[in-house]
Formats: sequence, structure tokens, C-alpha cells
Amino acid sequence: MTSWRSSAMLSLLLLLVIGLTDVDAKRRPFRAGPWKSAHATFYGGADGSGTLQGACGYGDLQNEGYGGFGLQTAALSSVLFNNGAACGACYEIKCDNAPQWCNLGTSSITVTANNYCPPNYGPEGGWCNPPREHFDLSQSAFLQIAKYEAGIVPVQYRRVPCKRTGGIRFTISSKSNPWFMLFLVWNVGGAGDVSRVMVKGSDGKPFKEMNRNWGQFWDIHENFVGQTITFRVKASDGRSSTSWHVVPRNWQFGQTFQGKNFR
Repeated sequence: MTSWRSSAMLSLLLLLVIGLTDVDAKRRPFRAGPWKSAHATFYGGADGSGTLQGACGYGDLQNEGYGGFGLQTAALSSVLFNNGAACGACYEIKCDNAPQWCNLGTSSITVTANNYCPPNYGPEGGWCNPPREHFDLSQSAFLQIAKYEAGIVPVQYRRVPCKRTGGIRFTISSKSNPWFMLFLVWNVGGAGDVSRVMVKGSDGKPFKEMNRNWGQFWDIHENFVGQTITFRVKASDGRSSTSWHVVPRNWQFGQTFQGKNFR
């Protein structure tokens, strides 16, 4: 009787776990949001110099390849950046109501948030000051929708799904040590941003919450030496993706591993 009850309880727990997973899996994929008004400027050189590294932690987007979005990037004003929570989010942007400055042949572009445009509290103020919603685009991205001479243009923008190749990437920072693990989470599809990361080893302990260190770097004071590592990533739309045992037992600092992505 005891054996039967144990088996029944185990089956019930398994059904609950599967049910929770199915509920999450059935959340509809991230969809484009409503159009809103803002302004856009540009920074950096025509070759992307000055824009290749940013406050999200993706590193040199050309040499290291983190992110996979090249020069199609934007630094966001404080309101949009939200202390790094918007890192990785994708925005469709189109020049609006400035025919003398807009490139009429380009309807819109899609960029990824990779940097922070800080406020300027000097006498003249700044476009990135709260509560303004502003995009400081790479020069390459800006010139696709407007003329160089414009400098700044009114735009319409909206959040759109991020289309990524392959799975979510988890890079173990070389700044980690056995008692402090720091991970860069990147190449996130769907909503593109990350609102929560949970992690567990293979020692039987439950998932533990990670802390947003900065940008898309997440940390935890936990020793995973000799264990496989599983991640559960939650995006701003409420959907979660679990990458089971994506990091093998023989992992090393500086390595990158590919997990399950959002659709």
C-alpha cells in the first residue's frame, strides 16, 4: 500500500510539473506593441566605432559576436533603459513627420537595445533626460532612416519580437570564481529582454534566484564546480525558458553554452 501511495504521489507531482510547463509553453509568443512617439539622434562613427560596447555588457559586437545584431543598435534614455531591464529588447523605428530629413525610401528599421544614453542636467538639458523616450542610434542605423545633417528627428517606435539564430547563450564570465558565478545572458529571442534568471546545479538543490549585476550580467554566490548547470530565464512578457543541464560538469570560466530559446 505504501509503495502504491508513493507511486501515486510521484505521478501527481510529475503531472503538476508538466502542467506548469505546458501553461508556460502555451503563452502566446511576444507580439509587436503599439506605436509611440519619440526622437532619435546618433552617436559614434560610420564604422560603428564608439558604439560597439555598451551598458548591457554584450562586449564588442563585431569582434566577440555577443548579441548577433551588429550595428543595428541603440542607446536608450533613462525611462526606456530602466536600469538595464530593457537590454536586448528590439524596437522598430521609423522617421516621422520630417520629410526634409527622413529617408523616404526606408519605411523602418529594427534595432536592439545595447547601451544607455545618460541624462544631461546641464543648463541646456538633454534629449535623454527623464521623462523623455529617446533613442541614440548607431550612425549606421540612423542613416537608414534619416539624413546625416538632420542630427535629430522625430520618430515613431514600437517593441517588436527579436529574431535570433540559435538558442539563448550563457557565457561564464572570466571574472567568476568557484564561490561567485557571473553569467552573461544573451541572444534572447521573443521579447529579447530578461526580467529574471534562476539557476540550479545537479546536486539536488532547488532553483535559486540570480541577481542582476549590471546590464545582462547575472550573478550568484554559489559553488557549481563539478556540477551540470540549468538555467530558467524569464522575459518581460512573462514567458519562461528552461535550459536543462546546458552547462556540462567539466565547464570552465570564459566558456559559452547554448540553451533553449523563445520562439
